[in-house]
Amino acid sequence: MSAAPKVLLFDIDGTLLHSGGAGKRAFVLTLREAFEIDDPLEDIPFSGKTDPLIIREIFAKHGIEPSAGHFDLFLGRYVDVLQRIVADPRGRVMPGVQEVLDSCFEDTRFLLGLLTGNIQRGAQIKLGHYRLNHYFAFGAFGDDHEDRNEIARIAHERSRRQSGRDVTAVFVIGDTPRDIECGKTIGARTVAVATGKYSLDELRVHRPDVLLESLGDTAEFLRHVLA
Repeated sequence: MSAAPKVLLFDIDGTLLHSGGAGKRAFVLTLREAFEIDDPLEDIPFSGKTDPLIIREIFAKHGIEPSAGHFDLFLGRYVDVLQRIVADPRGRVMPGVQEVLDSCFEDTRFLLGLLTGNIQRGAQIKLGHYRLNHYFAFGAFGDDHEDRNEIARIAHERSRRQSGRDVTAVFVIGDTPRDIECGKTIGARTVAVATGKYSLDELRVHRPDVLLESLGDTAEFLRHVLA
C-alpha cells in the first residue's frame, strides 16, 4: 500500500489566479441588479474574506436584512453575473501555478484540494475559465461556513475522507494573513505567497512556515512541501 499523501490546500484569488477584478465587479453588479443599489464597494475589503461575510458587510452597510432569502437572492444572481463577466482580459493564472499543479497532480505523494472563501459555484466558474478545475479532488468553500477557520477544519476533514486514510501532512497555500491564520488553526504548515495584496514583509509578520515571492519556482515549492 502506498504511503499516505501530503494534502495541499490552495486558496484561489491572489494565489492561483487573478480574476482581473471580475469577482469584485460581480458583487457590485449583483447589488445593482438584485437590490437596485449603486455602490462601488470601495470601502469594503475583500481580500481573505468569505463570500458570505462580504455579503453580510454589504447588507449591514445598506440596511438590508441579512435573511436567508436575501442571501439566496444575492448569491443566485451573483453566480449568473460572474458567469457573464469572468472572461476579463486582465485576468491571469499566477506565475508558476500551472507548473506546480501539473507536478503535484501527477505525483501520488500529494492530494490537491481547495480552501477558499468563494462559494463553490463561484470557485468552479473562476477555475473553469482558467482551466484549473480538474486538478482538485475536493475542497471547502464559503457556502460551507462563513468563518474561514471553520472552512479550514472542514477541508481538513474532507481530505481524510478523500484519501480514505490518515494524511501525513497538510499544507495551506495562500496569499493573505487569513490564510496563514486558518492554516495554523488546523495545525497545518502554512505557505504564504506574495502574489496578492500583501507584500512579503506584511506576510512575514504573521509567521508562515514558508514565505515565497510567488509559486514561480516549482523546484523550490516542492522542496518545502517534501521537507
